Order: sequence, then C-alpha cells, then structure tokens
Amino acid sequence: MRILIIGPSWVGDMVMAQTLFQCLKVRHPDCVIDVLAPEWSRPILERMPEVRQALSFPLGHGALELATRRKIGKSLKGQYDQAILLPNSLKSALVPFFADIPTRTGWRGEFRYGLLNDVRRLDKAQYPLMIERFMALAFEPGAVLPQPYPRPALRIDPASREAALAKFGLALDRPVLVLCPGAEFGEAKRWPSEHYAKVAEMKIREGWQVWLFGSKKDHPVGEAIRDRLIPGLREESVNLSGDTSLAEAMDLMSCADAVVSNDSGLMHVAAALNRPLVAVYGSTSPGFTPPLADQVEVVRLGLDCSPCFERTCRFGHYNCLRLLEPQRVSDALNKLDGPATVELTVGVD
Repeated sequence: MRILIIGPSWVGDMVMAQTLFQCLKVRHPDCVIDVLAPEWSRPILERMPEVRQALSFPLGHGALELATRRKIGKSLKGQYDQAILLPNSLKSALVPFFADIPTRTGWRGEFRYGLLNDVRRLDKAQYPLMIERFMALAFEPGAVLPQPYPRPALRIDPASREAALAKFGLALDRPVLVLCPGAEFGEAKRWPSEHYAKVAEMKIREGWQVWLFGSKKDHPVGEAIRDRLIPGLREESVNLSGDTSLAEAMDLMSCADAVVSNDSGLMHVAAALNRPLVAVYGSTSPGFTPPLADQVEVVRLGLDCSPCFERTCRFGHYNCLRLLEPQRVSDALNKLDGPATVELTVGVD
C-alpha cells in the first residue's frame, strides 16, 4: 500500500503528524509513506523512521497557483493508492485530485466535496486532541483509537550531533538548559524575556550552561535574555537563534538535560527528542496540543480569560504570561528527574 501524506505547514504539527504515520505502520506494516510538505520540514521527516521520503512542495503557505498544483499532481499520477490530507484547506486537496489517487481521505473543510472521496466529519468531543484528529485518519470513520497512543520520536545521528557541537564550539562538560523563548503564533504565547533570564540565572548559578534556540526573528529576544545576565553569568549562555539550521537545532537540543519552552514548534521537537521539558502555556491549552514525552511539567496560570487562542491579548495586559513568575518554572524544573534517553541511530535514511 502506497500512501501520500499532505503534510501541515507548522513545525509542531509536523512533529505531531508522526503519530498518524505510526498508526498507519501498525495497520499496514508493509505500507510506504511519502510526505508532500514544505522543504523546511525535510529534516524533521528524515528523522522519522516511518517515512520513506519527503517530497518538497514548492509553494508558500496560502498560495493557490493552480497550474503548479496541477503539474505536481500529474507528476505523481499512478504512484499512490491513498492520499491523507492533514490540512483542512481546499488548496491542500488539489494535488491528490490532479494525481487521481484512488482514495483521498481528509476532514470536511472548505468545500472539498469532489476533491476528496473519503470525507470525514470531525467530532471534536470524540477527538479533542490534535494527535487524535491526525491518528483517526488511519482508521475507519468514528473508530475508537487504540491505547496507549503513540508518541512522536525523532531519531538522532550521533555523527551529525558531534558535527553540530563542533561547529558551534559547544561542550557537554556541564548540564545544558535549553530555552526556547519564541513562538511563531504570536505574542500571546511568549513568556517574557525577563522571566526567562531569571530562570537562566538560577540554573547558571547551579553550574549549568544555557543554550537559546529559535528562528532569526527570535534572535533579539535571545539577546535580551542574555543582556539581563550579569558579567560572569552571561558568558555561560549562547544565543543560537537564527544561527542553526533546523537539523542542527534538533541535533543540539538532543543534548539538553532540560528544556523550557513556550507552546511552540520547538516545544514539540523537544518532546519528540524525549528531553525533560517544562512547557509554558499562556493563550493556548495543553488540552489540545500537549507535549508528549516521559518527563513533562506544564506551567500555566489558568486565568478566566485563558485559553483564548488569540495571537495578541485582547486586553493588552498578557497577564496569563506576565504574572507567571520565574519561580514557578524553576520549581517545575526541579521536579524533573533528569536526562531522559534520546533515540540514536547510526546514519539517517
């Protein structure tokens, strides 16, 4: 059975999509899974043993470009038995339709009748978690999902990890605290930089080193955190935001003895690497996209106005994050038992 997955456009969603791939492999052990997704996602997919290959999708998020989608679809004709669509957009259904894939499965959304021929109606009460909504597409409509649920698990090549450590001049002579202070979704997911700085100070005084990760947009936030550290402590931190590739960030994050992250794509990466993790939630909810790992502490205030799932605070105060004190996160870090095991492979397919 040859299956084409139309992948999501966000890092965290792509990580969580591995639960679908795992379910498909359980149901159809000999199936072949290819994923059509943006090129940035290749390093994630290459670290998932269930995926045969990542197919680069050249169009940006939201671009229609019907002719290009038709061309891609025609190039895939005859290669797959089923397509499973994770986005709910009409655009995402066009390539499988043009490829004339016999079974085209996805949730109902954006007038996709005709483009899909296996249209599912989502019962949000039955499948409240995003991973459940992904996993359900591997089974018959309305199926009770088998327990326990699979967890994303990214493989790390030791040689690649060593190369990344050498490239950035990093050593593992002290415990590593990784901070992920960014969030592509918006300000309502970002715990204040001064709070991150206080946690960094506490751990550095305990003999830890601090590595900061994120995109280029997060680099100023990383610098703001380091600027709040006094001389002598600042030198025990390094801001890698925007300097690493996604592949290098994953390899280096696998070295972490603990991670503190906003609800972001890197939070899900840390969980899929099975790192001890403190996840800070503001406007969003761990009841929808929780981190899935052995050691996780979720910290949130649970104000009456949250979760609102807004990108910016409609009241302008961001109290769900601003009032969440650094000591709460520090206490959560102390509850973690210590380093968890990361899955290492010799070479990555």
